[in-house]
Order: sequence, then C-alpha cells, then structure tokens
Amino acid sequence: MPRLIVVNREGEERTVEGDAGLSVMEVIRENGFDELLALCGGCCSCATCHVHVDPSFAGVLPPMGEDENDLLDSSGHRDDMSRLSCQIPFTDALDGLKVRIAEED
Repeated sequence: MPRLIVVNREGEERTVEGDAGLSVMEVIRENGFDELLALCGGCCSCATCHVHVDPSFAGVLPPMGEDENDLLDSSGHRDDMSRLSCQIPFTDALDGLKVRIAEED
C-alpha cells in the first residue's frame, strides 16, 4: 500500500497509507485531515483541496488540466507546485509523495 506524507497547516507532518486508485484528496480526507475541505467532492469545481506538492515528485504527476489550472488561479496561495489533490490519482508510483495542505482562501 503506497504511503503519503501530509503536512497540515500547523506544519505537522504525518505519514499515512492509502489505497492505489483513490485520489490524493480521498487519501487525505480518509486519514482524518479535516482541514482539507474538498467541498465539491472531487469533481474539479472548487479549489478547497489545494495542496503544494514536493518538487521531487513534479515529473511523476499527471499534467494539470485546464479546469484545474483555472481553479488554482482563484487562490491567493498558488505557487509553482500547487495542485488540486482531487486531480492526482494515488498510485504505487507515488509512494512517498509529500504534500502540504494549502492555506485556506
């Protein structure tokens, strides 16, 4: 089972396990990180599952779609490593992925 390293808004880091086939957002929420709101439930219509991905995984992630890019433009906390966690399929290739939950807009 792949591992995901999550850094919450307080800076606390925790390693969790998740099922491949879920989204990164689902893994985060299933492991009790309530600060990741994911109000749309993962259908890429809000930006409340915004995370910052560790740069070492930039080349492994699927490319960002136009809708995701547009939604991230609405965030005042966007940076080069911003992604919507609902748009990242959690796979065995992402074992050890580290994400930091973005500040709330």
